[in-house]
Amino acid sequence: MKQDIETLYNTIIEGNIISLSKAITLIESNKADDKEKRELLIQKAKTYNSKSIRIGITGTPGVGKSTFIEAIGLKYINQGLKVAVLAIDPSSKITKGSILGDKTRMELLAKEKNAFIRPSPTGGELGGITARTRETVILCELAGYDIILIETVGVGQSETAVKSIVDLFILLLQPGGGDDLQGIKKGVVELADLIIINKSDGENEKLSNITKNDYNRAMKLIGNKNKILKCSALTGMGIDEIVLEIDNLFDELYKNNLIKSKRLQQEINWFNRELEKELINKVFTNKNILNLNNKLSDSIMKNELSIYDAIDIIIDKIKINK
Repeated sequence: MKQDIETLYNTIIEGNIISLSKAITLIESNKADDKEKRELLIQKAKTYNSKSIRIGITGTPGVGKSTFIEAIGLKYINQGLKVAVLAIDPSSKITKGSILGDKTRMELLAKEKNAFIRPSPTGGELGGITARTRETVILCELAGYDIILIETVGVGQSETAVKSIVDLFILLLQPGGGDDLQGIKKGVVELADLIIINKSDGENEKLSNITKNDYNRAMKLIGNKNKILKCSALTGMGIDEIVLEIDNLFDELYKNNLIKSKRLQQEINWFNRELEKELINKVFTNKNILNLNNKLSDSIMKNELSIYDAIDIIIDKIKINK
């Protein structure tokens, strides 16, 4: 097994796309037999010293995330950089697979030899990313990608988990989103390092300016001093300015030695997240706990037992001190 992982690791470093895709499929697998292989590969990949930029991009459906990602991705490729796009799609309840197919909406970027686009289903995971997005980022860095762009599902307030795995977090808006402050989702806005109003061309230009003013006022209320920029990903207007601003923000992080501390804190967050998931999995796959849970559920339904008492019984059963 170790030899197979070693071979996979080496071919990924060499830039083999098939090996990278195979490795991502491995880490996304829920098969018990793949768990040890996945852990071996990620532990080895984490030792690789990468200087990538990790960028998370969120926004409501229809805001133009895919078009925007393609636009800035092509700009970076023209600078001689390699770009990986992790497009997180909502899962089909039937097949559990991706249902939007972002790769088909980035045709120009998909044709570039220095671009890698990987659509991944959420698998029901909340927060706009998949359960294995972080590991996928590490594998893309191992393959030599300089820019990692993570496109979230974009369904609203929950799109904040991506913040815990990126260096920069971008919120995309549409012109008119500030009319009734409907677009001001405080949880997301507070976390954004950069806010961009897309589709700011043609007839939308005036509305875009109104939206920018609305958001500037809202940002003052919540104490966020980050920039709000306008662009049209379709025409290319404003994209150069945005790429320059991203580079400036990243340079500031490096200059102030914030990248290392930020990623170390993210490592701890990752540990806590994985621990929580593993504990839940262990508890709810234990036959004794499952049987007890069924009995307690029956008692709760009959109003013979409170929820809190039932929780205490299970905690006592698994011998965790309160």
